[in-house]
Amino acid sequence: MTPLPPADLVSRSLHSVWHPCTQMQHHETTPLIAVSHGRGAWLHDTDGKRYLDAISSWWVNLFGHANPRINAALKDQLDRLEHAMLAGFTHEPVVALSEQLSALTGNVLGHCFYASDGASAVEIALKMSFHAWRNAGQSEKQEFVCLQGAYHGETIGALAVTDVALFRDAYGPLLRAVHVVPSPDARLAGAGESAADVAHRAADALELLFQQREGKIAALIVEPLVQCATGMAMHDPVYLQRVRVLCDRYQVHLIADEIAVGCGRTGTFFACEQAAIWPDFLCLSKGISGGYLPLSLVMTRSEIYQQFYDADVRRGFLHSHSYTGNPLACRAALATLAIFEQDQTLTANRRLAARLTAALQPLKDDARVRHFRQCGMIWAFDAVLEADSAAAAGFSRRFFAEALKQELLLRPIGRTVYLMPPYILDDAEVDLLAARTHAVFSQVMEQD
Repeated sequence: MTPLPPADLVSRSLHSVWHPCTQMQHHETTPLIAVSHGRGAWLHDTDGKRYLDAISSWWVNLFGHANPRINAALKDQLDRLEHAMLAGFTHEPVVALSEQLSALTGNVLGHCFYASDGASAVEIALKMSFHAWRNAGQSEKQEFVCLQGAYHGETIGALAVTDVALFRDAYGPLLRAVHVVPSPDARLAGAGESAADVAHRAADALELLFQQREGKIAALIVEPLVQCATGMAMHDPVYLQRVRVLCDRYQVHLIADEIAVGCGRTGTFFACEQAAIWPDFLCLSKGISGGYLPLSLVMTRSEIYQQFYDADVRRGFLHSHSYTGNPLACRAALATLAIFEQDQTLTANRRLAARLTAALQPLKDDARVRHFRQCGMIWAFDAVLEADSAAAAGFSRRFFAEALKQELLLRPIGRTVYLMPPYILDDAEVDLLAARTHAVFSQVMEQD
């Protein structure tokens, strides 16, 4: 394919590509960045400029762009098998990946069902829960519960358990009604309260709902430790412990959406590990393939799998995706897991996180910053702005544009600035990221 001239690439993209999560009119004043290639933590554009990918390209690129070990695995797989349908067939990469992931849960979650993206994984978990209860003779369990501010995707089922008005308001008539319970967001702590106090208060409210709707609720869905798209709302692990007990007591499935927070992002491979609990369904996507290929999956327990194991096809889980368990995507995931093991990534990340947290101290001490917080390889803080949403939206757009001038890819969520960098930053990149984030923040705040 002959490369397009940079100007042509941008103009033709604006005419032919409908970009995600974007008001396209904004690109009349904020030009698209035409990416040429990526190396390590950096993206390079067609004009020769570079950008430190401090959000891992929407939280997927764990080990840098053009990682030589993942590249090698994909090149090898490409010469073996690029794709085969998973209905009636199987192949080595999908078996090996399923076994390795199950082993990471101590084989508590022993069965993997594959799809291509996070929202699809959420849809699968919701449908599995509903269908499992029906197969168990409890067809009255049809209701779902999510947290205030939750985000779980933008397909119809996933959007129903998403509590972000910007995404769901336009599609309200299409969505199933769900119960929304208080978030354990530690920022909600009152005077003298701890994050654990907020978690217990939220769990108490959940228990009241479970009591009121006993026998009707199929599942609760939670992002463990960090509600990402709502503004990196972090909570104490005790909330997950309380939730697990309540779900067992009232016979409600627990769905852990680890699409963003899994794969080491919160400090352990699975976020649920920090509460020493396992859910009934665990959704993975984003970083599982190292940011290379679309891949998602739902892990579940043997007792749920057995609810579908029957001679009657109607009791089977009749859900499919054309690219389910794609061999190339599974090989990318296996290469990603191999890097975790070979490089002792979780241990290395603890050192990297401490280094970046220390470098961010001047920003933490800035009087214009509220709720500086960190969980594993996620950092976030809130800008002190006027209370209206327009101020937050303007701040976000200005911050993104100013960051690009400073060679940073950062994309705030409203007034919340967050960092979710790849796991490969060196000391110089850590210092650059910390210093320039603070510089961009100061520049934008001075514009107000």
